[in-house]
Amino acid sequence: MMPAARDSLLDAAYTALARRPWAGVRMVDVAAVAGVSRQTLYNEFGSKDGLARALLRRETDSYLSGVERALAEARDPVDRLAAVGAWTIGAARGNALVRAVLTGCWSESLPPPSRTTASTSPVPAQRRADAGVPSPGELLALVRDRVVVAIGAPGERAEEMTRACESAVRLALSYVVAPAAKGEDPAELVRGLVGRWPTG
Repeated sequence: MMPAARDSLLDAAYTALARRPWAGVRMVDVAAVAGVSRQTLYNEFGSKDGLARALLRRETDSYLSGVERALAEARDPVDRLAAVGAWTIGAARGNALVRAVLTGCWSESLPPPSRTTASTSPVPAQRRADAGVPSPGELLALVRDRVVVAIGAPGERAEEMTRACESAVRLALSYVVAPAAKGEDPAELVRGLVGRWPTG
């Protein structure tokens, strides 16, 4: 199957999930919206669980791509940390799957995170998806490592910068779990606190 067709199926699954709990999402409906046969859907993902794993993997990868874009758009270390914080808050607010992967809080309406120990899928993208998504701690480490590389802290500052990066992401996540007061911009709150840290 072409990658575009796989994306169309994942788009259809994402749209269906926005309208009803995962338990109510039917494979036949996902296939129909994407314009393919149900057999094609099963050939690509193996099962509904496989579709769920692929959807979760795509949304997680999309979040990480956004982290990289945020890092590329800013230059100053504080701006980079603040940009990643702002992206994390916005991505989690706008996408229930990203929020669940970041926080580890899964509602019954979402597909549960799962992994298979030995994927037998002939589709490389599905084998990767079948490995499951990172835990919140693993995802935090992936973000932290990307920020540290982008900022390029010298050897003696690397440990300090690593702590600052992790703290910035954890601070952003705190605004995901407990939203800021009305009228407060959580991204600016992150920037204000990060700006006091020694990141240069």
